[in-house]
Amino acid sequence: MMDEKEIFEKVKKSIVDALGSDEKDVRPEALLFDDLGAESLDLLDIIFRLEKAFTIKLPRTSIQKKFLAAEGLTEKDMIVDGALTALGAEKLREKMPEVDRERIHEGFHVDDIPLLFTVQTFVTMVKWALAEKEMAGA
Repeated sequence: MMDEKEIFEKVKKSIVDALGSDEKDVRPEALLFDDLGAESLDLLDIIFRLEKAFTIKLPRTSIQKKFLAAEGLTEKDMIVDGALTALGAEKLREKMPEVDRERIHEGFHVDDIPLLFTVQTFVTMVKWALAEKEMAGA
């Protein structure tokens, strides 16, 4: 399996190619939207590029659910009327330690989760997908 540095470099290249960003700006903590100027459609481009670069499959429509998946908990435990419960916020902070903890709070709308994505978030997503691929024996 690739190490995190190798994964980061490929993720960085995919983001630079998709957004036309300067390589020096694509740091692990850089927020895709706020720091790198991504727009919603850019996420699909980045995901497509990552899938091709790593020969993996990443979630598109259920990306929020992937970050909120927690063993033994139901969606109702984590989300009410499209917003995070206190428990949902706690679980999301656990899954996204690269994000400033104060940005994830009770009442945060799940449709806004992609606004929290950093370059490191994509590194993490690729690592998950590579682990799943390896477990499946592909």
